[in-house]
Amino acid sequence: MKYHVDGELVPESEATVNVRDRGFMYGDAAFETVRAYGGTVFEWEAHADRLANTCETLGIDHGIDDEELHERVLETLRANDLTDAYVKLSISRGVQPGKLTPGPTTDPTVVVIVAELPRGGTEGEPVWDGPATVQTTMTRRVPDAAIPADAKTHNYLNGILARTELIEDADEALLRDTDDYVAEGATSNVFFVGEDGLHTPSLDGPVLPGITRSVVIELADEADIPVYTGQYTPDDVRSAKEAFLTNSTWELRPIETLDGIEIGSGPVTTLLSRRFDARVERDHYE
Repeated sequence: MKYHVDGELVPESEATVNVRDRGFMYGDAAFETVRAYGGTVFEWEAHADRLANTCETLGIDHGIDDEELHERVLETLRANDLTDAYVKLSISRGVQPGKLTPGPTTDPTVVVIVAELPRGGTEGEPVWDGPATVQTTMTRRVPDAAIPADAKTHNYLNGILARTELIEDADEALLRDTDDYVAEGATSNVFFVGEDGLHTPSLDGPVLPGITRSVVIELADEADIPVYTGQYTPDDVRSAKEAFLTNSTWELRPIETLDGIEIGSGPVTTLLSRRFDARVERDHYE
């Protein structure tokens, strides 16, 4: 494999960063996980906007425009002969004197790594091997006032701690906020279907504004499925007719059980999954 490190394509064995890099030392870095379909990037502009927002929140002025970052992603895909892939783009503040207070960003570290994924779209297959087994954890989502929820940073300890609580066969953790309302999964957004339509936790809470989350809401609107955002308890999800998770690699993944209570897929999940696949097929393969 070849990865993109600070403007250069290098073999995987040479793709390294300085041990004093602030991304390594403090998690002082921004990243985006994106999906490539047919050699092009899904929802690039939305990912670039969210990355820019995270960098602004952290005060990382890396000085690289979105077009250049996009080209580095495409170069990495081409260098590895990949058309369908997982892509992670990371930007750290770089190496600075060993103190917590950051200085101006003068030499950022920019890394692109990729890995092969199955084809997407109507002719594709899911990354996951079955519906998700989900478990509500004691670990809570960090309050937005402590770490802004819309900042996607290298510090993923919150999600890691939640995942360490999972029983052996669980796939994802369900995190609540400090008021016991559902926030999100460790690496996913949560949707469920009630009698009145589709529900997902509001971005007013500590919820990452997922790119796939936004696309699913658009698809639901196009299908005249009512969409509601608000505050929900785990019991609201457990008693739902259907429930699913979203992220860039999973796309839409049904929740088979939450805390051992069966939920499963259904007509709304199936319809939205098919519409998602059709959009990917239209935009990336036709």
